[in-house]
Amino acid sequence: MTKKEAYYITAKELSQAGKEKIPDQLVSGRHLIYSSPATLAFNSPGAQGFGVKRAGLAIPGSVMLLVAPGCCGRNTTILSELGGYSDRFFYLLMDETDIVTGRHLKKIPEAVSRVYDCLTKKPSVVMICITCVDALLGTDMERMCRKASDRVGIPVLPCYMYALTREGRKPPMVHVRQSIYSLLEPRKKKSSSVNILGHFAPLTDDCELYDLLRSVGVKKIREISRCGDYEEYLAMAEANFNLVLNPEARFAAVDLQKRLGIPYIELRRLYQIDKIRNQYALFGGALGLQFDDREWYLAAKKRVEDFYGKFGPITFSIGEGCNAQAFELALALLRYGFKVCEIFADPSDEDFIYIKKIADLSPDTRIYSNLEPTMLYYDLSDEKADITIGKDASYYHPDGASTEWSDDVQPFGYTGLIHFFDTCEKVLHAAGKGGDIS
Repeated sequence: MTKKEAYYITAKELSQAGKEKIPDQLVSGRHLIYSSPATLAFNSPGAQGFGVKRAGLAIPGSVMLLVAPGCCGRNTTILSELGGYSDRFFYLLMDETDIVTGRHLKKIPEAVSRVYDCLTKKPSVVMICITCVDALLGTDMERMCRKASDRVGIPVLPCYMYALTREGRKPPMVHVRQSIYSLLEPRKKKSSSVNILGHFAPLTDDCELYDLLRSVGVKKIREISRCGDYEEYLAMAEANFNLVLNPEARFAAVDLQKRLGIPYIELRRLYQIDKIRNQYALFGGALGLQFDDREWYLAAKKRVEDFYGKFGPITFSIGEGCNAQAFELALALLRYGFKVCEIFADPSDEDFIYIKKIADLSPDTRIYSNLEPTMLYYDLSDEKADITIGKDASYYHPDGASTEWSDDVQPFGYTGLIHFFDTCEKVLHAAGKGGDIS
């Protein structure tokens, strides 16, 4: 009997095929979805971390009404147990008649009113989260929100948990980012004010981006996660420009540019130290100035060298369930002299700039799709990784050194690179590899 194997393609083979001929096995819309334990944390709009539901509550003082069948609402009860969320979720459950007839739509304004009335401290916003059921029914949620808003006198916004749109032009996590900034209204711009968009949690406190911005005269740096109240959130409208750190916030930034006249600059999270430095140089050039990042550059460079000196050319297994772009991180590690045996990620067109370089440095690196059904047959004996990065990669290698590298607080820039290797060193040390941590 022929041994069944998980589908993979090598970096060399994928590079030669090109982005026009990505194999169907690496395009999730062309095959059945395998939602293994490796994918459940990130492939659903209601996922752990900041899925649609938690992200929709980013506006200070907001509450959420989830309109859904019981099966879709059940996992929200787990999320509501997280600190600060237990009193912010409310439910309007749909029965079979609602699903067939749309009868529940008449209940939504009344449900919003009851939520508002029952709260001693009145919410700033009510987010209405709806599921694929209403997508299939063709519900005009914008209209429903207007009716509910007229009834309670505060903003009511839609929040779409539509897995069906995951691979469309505006997936759920893109739409929710646009929705949470939609309440900002025109204000007089302040040249010393900047917004950071993209994530629902802040950057690490020691991130050099804060100091670099302050060094050129920026006095107020706002992130929605650091806004203490609703008024501070509204003050984001006075920003001179927006910094977009996640491509999923691009729609929101474009919308703010059109509505409020706030231009935006997009920066990427990178782990290649020379690319981090070049990005800051380009950023400064766009502003007509120059950032002095030498101190952080040298510190990050030394951290990489120290880690390599301690552990040598160890082998990494990299997943997409982490605070990194899997192919960019893989390329960075290869360029630093480490090995990458496998990558668990579906490549996009934009990833081929990394894939081609990975193929030059490590042509035999295997590329798997977490969502491909043959991953049922993945055999961990095929790969020998010293350390795994990401919850998905850790699932496939349960007994080795691993880090999910997926905390809410976000790494970025030189300090992100430093924290990455700090974390890797800790888990390797815990697994009995390498010397003592000084």
